[in-house]
Amino acid sequence: MSILVSIVGASGYTGGEMLRLLVNHPEVKIGQAISRTYAGQPVSRAHPHLRGCKLPNFVTPDALTKADILVLAQPHGIAQRAIEDYAKLAPRIIDLSADFRLRSHDDYQHWYGQAHAAPDWLPRFVYGLPEIHRAAIRKANYVSGVGCNATATILALLPLVQHNLLVRDRPIIAEVKTGSSEGGRKVNQSSHHPVRKGVVRSYAPVGHRHVAEVQQSLGISDTHMSLTAIEIVRGALATAHAFTKPDTTERDLWRAYRATYEQEPFVRIVREKQGNFRRPEPKILSGTNFADVSFDLDSQTGRVVTLCAIDNLMKGAAGTALQCLNLMCGFEEETALEFTGLHPI
Repeated sequence: MSILVSIVGASGYTGGEMLRLLVNHPEVKIGQAISRTYAGQPVSRAHPHLRGCKLPNFVTPDALTKADILVLAQPHGIAQRAIEDYAKLAPRIIDLSADFRLRSHDDYQHWYGQAHAAPDWLPRFVYGLPEIHRAAIRKANYVSGVGCNATATILALLPLVQHNLLVRDRPIIAEVKTGSSEGGRKVNQSSHHPVRKGVVRSYAPVGHRHVAEVQQSLGISDTHMSLTAIEIVRGALATAHAFTKPDTTERDLWRAYRATYEQEPFVRIVREKQGNFRRPEPKILSGTNFADVSFDLDSQTGRVVTLCAIDNLMKGAAGTALQCLNLMCGFEEETALEFTGLHPI
């Protein structure tokens, strides 16, 4: 028996990815695709790659009816103001926005500059990164999305933290290169083609909100992030710098990364001696749910450089959300996430 899933905010990029994934999910029936902008129009009007798929036309938000699961793919700030109404329509909710990622209301107010509209709901959501919270997600009714930059940074560093290999009195610095789709579907001056074309733009040297997710997930407050926009559409590459404890060896790092990720279906250690793709590369991950990670150790200084490449719309958003949906419903975790990417592309 299939479950009924409706998507609110289905005309955006992450909403479109959810439709693309769910249309081929053997255990899911797509209920409604909600979009105020495209109401009454076919899904292919916003997502031309879904032309010919058996999908309902977009409908307005006030036409939303009950479903088994609601996937919320709206801009930040909307879900928290309507969560009580959404909860009356579905017993399980996955929210891809940032509204329920942080557990602390004080942290939310600090990073987002305003009070949360539904602070009592914050502890009811599980942070939706299966590599950390798989057991809790299986039992959850409410799961948050993940920040794409946070996901790449967390997965780059997680084995070092789990195996206690880092010097805790030195900062962790991550630099994340991002594609234009991270900005969402709505056009603005910075995304205008003559302005965006060819850039290497440091657009958030300090203070990016995804830092809060990294600090919360790793339990290390002295963690920092800078973001640089480059000329790709999909993809994020996190390069994180930290310092290991004295006498830490490359073998110790191998053991840590293998122990953390050897059973993970979507995380791959990519550290090869030859070839053009011997380190993680976002290009070949487009459309996939993989996270490719790597590391290099400067044995003289103890500095470790860790890498993680993802598709920001997949492992950084809709793909991880579908992972969570599968876990919540007791399906095989990899269901409808089998796409392995394209090369050349």
